[in-house]
Amino acid sequence: MRIIAATLALIVLPPFALAHHSTFSTFNGEVIDELDGEITQVVWRNPHVRFTIRVGGNEGSGELWDIETTSLSSLRQLDLTNVVLAVGERIIVAGNPSRAGSNDMWATNLLLEDQREIVLGAESEPRWSDQALGKSGSEYATEGDASEPERGIYRVWSSTAATPMLLPETVDETFDLETYPLTDSAREVIAAHNPQTDNPTANCTPKGMPTIMEQPYPMEIAQQGENILLRTEEYDLVRTIHMNSESVEVQTVATPLGYSVGRMEAGTLVVTTSHINWGHFDQAGIPLSEAAEIVEYFTPAEDGSRMDYRMIVTDPSTFIEPVELQKHWLYVPGVTVQPYECLVG
Repeated sequence: MRIIAATLALIVLPPFALAHHSTFSTFNGEVIDELDGEITQVVWRNPHVRFTIRVGGNEGSGELWDIETTSLSSLRQLDLTNVVLAVGERIIVAGNPSRAGSNDMWATNLLLEDQREIVLGAESEPRWSDQALGKSGSEYATEGDASEPERGIYRVWSSTAATPMLLPETVDETFDLETYPLTDSAREVIAAHNPQTDNPTANCTPKGMPTIMEQPYPMEIAQQGENILLRTEEYDLVRTIHMNSESVEVQTVATPLGYSVGRMEAGTLVVTTSHINWGHFDQAGIPLSEAAEIVEYFTPAEDGSRMDYRMIVTDPSTFIEPVELQKHWLYVPGVTVQPYECLVG
């Protein structure tokens, strides 16, 4: 049986687009506007940092604007954990306006009252200063560290701006139906998909398999007895890989993450997952049935600096042939898996 390989070039999209495609269609990425205002409220949480500013007028008057930007997890990867937005502070915000013309903006750059500039994403460039904060951190690593080869696969792995994302080539409403060998029923589901309203992770709903493996935040691979754990920062999810399936009762009830059985083959961790009821191949509308089976290959470099990854998805209800996705992670010392702290709203 032929395997269809989906080319996964670097997706040059802000992190919010990777996690919430409906947000990507909400703001006009081709326009940059500026707002000068006073901060009235701050919500410093995943999945998006949000704050409100009052623009124009005197105290108690003026227009209120809701500002949204990248996730708290992304700010950590940009060395911006010490940035504080204080209520009452006056700032300038540059970003993408709402397509609907409402008082909403996706922030790409901030100029604080003390004249420090904050760049909110690896895809953004400094606007007012040559010494902007947010242009360092693990997000900018282009090569992994080779100082601890003895650890092999067992460490925290990072996705960076230099690593591809495990995503379809298009991730918004312009999704190319010819990219994958879809069944007629899957095409009907995609045709009915509305990226504005059909977000499977709305209200902090955790992802399932295979979608969780697209997450762009740190992931730890660790041993727990005879099993292996995959800890992802996004949604604080933990996948258990049963390395000796004969020693435990095999799960038969479907769950969003499914039931995973692993084995080591010449240094590569091979994982087969079934019994998945997440219902989504991705967030662009491609469905996934409970008949799906996913085989993953985690292969660390000999020096431990990077880990290559392949995923082969077989689902006769969705695809007429198996589909293969690929990506890799880098080892960046000092990076840890942090609490996700997702906040609804």
